Amino acid sequence: MTEASLDPARIPRHVAIVMDGNGRWAQRKGLKRTEGHAAGEEALFDTVHGALDIGLRWMTVFAFSTENWRRPLDEVRFIMNFNEGLLLERREELDELGVRVRFIGRRGGRVPGRVRRRIDETESLTERNKRMTLTFAFNYGGRAELVDAARSIAREARARRLDPDKINDKTIARHLYAPDMPDPDLLVRTSGEFRISNYLLWELAYAELVFTDVLWPDFRREHLYDAIREYQRRERRFGGVDE
Repeated sequence: MTEASLDPARIPRHVAIVMDGNGRWAQRKGLKRTEGHAAGEEALFDTVHGALDIGLRWMTVFAFSTENWRRPLDEVRFIMNFNEGLLLERREELDELGVRVRFIGRRGGRVPGRVRRRIDETESLTERNKRMTLTFAFNYGGRAELVDAARSIAREARARRLDPDKINDKTIARHLYAPDMPDPDLLVRTSGEFRISNYLLWELAYAELVFTDVLWPDFRREHLYDAIREYQRRERRFGGVDE
């Protein structure tokens, strides 16, 4: 089925994706795990093009988690080099497509300086684009984001710029990595795993969840459309009840 079977009036505003299964895809083909990460690039860009075709305004993908540092050193090194190369080779394409590229996560620590520079350059290049915002969650963890938000709120309270008794959910949302980013309407996770893995813990509070057995390197725009079609069959009540 194609995009024509989607209801254009019910396209989600924001889709978040956990791009899972690169290593298993490679191992099933007798390849190194790193080959799976490389193969995932085609999946990502076909999905981005498909998202643009249906007018999706926000898409966020889980590129590297705070827990991924525990992986073998050669795999971590490959992922860092791969992401740097992807930014260098594809950012002009994304800019021409009208895509604003942003990153959320901790940029210090073990993230190589050259990768941080590419991130800054890419964000600067594409910051005026309005067709779609593509956010990479990179060196990201949902708990880390909430810890960082709590620290920022505590600093404001200590400086007496914020009354602790007036802290509410809007206060926390304002201190997240991307305060202007709308909460995802839909989360898609590939590879048949049924968990969110410390991803956008605050933002996913009312998201619809769709899980697919497709490994990320095999994921294409048709699979995105399948997930959105499932989303469109659901009724979102946000804790309320039917009248």
